[in-house]
Amino acid sequence: MTETRIRTGGCACGQLTFRTRGEPKRVGLCHCMTCRKISGAPFNAYVIFAIDQVTISGDFRGWSATPESERCFCTSCGSQVFDRDSDTEIEIKLGAFDEPNLFTPTYEAWAKRREHWLRTPDLESFPENRGKAS
Repeated sequence: MTETRIRTGGCACGQLTFRTRGEPKRVGLCHCMTCRKISGAPFNAYVIFAIDQVTISGDFRGWSATPESERCFCTSCGSQVFDRDSDTEIEIKLGAFDEPNLFTPTYEAWAKRREHWLRTPDLESFPENRGKAS
């Protein structure tokens, strides 16, 4: 019998936590202006899980730049932890996991906004949104 992999993480102060079960659907980077502005970094790194694979504990608030996305953060420390982009998937920030080196991105979205010094030759590159396919 194969054991289901459990991974944990949360915000900087520890008030908002999550637990994932199993393997993610995909791992990527986003260079869009919203991701850049909310993170203060040149890109956002994230992992996508099916919503039923993730348990969230603690208080959070959400903010939406678009009708289809809610970016969620801790009410105490303000750390970004996850995004809800659909009823079936949840996007968790790679930096919010308790351990490093758990996942490797395989694609990047909004590559037309990528910093010229950032080299990503091993990633599948999409000029804008990746699309809705899994």
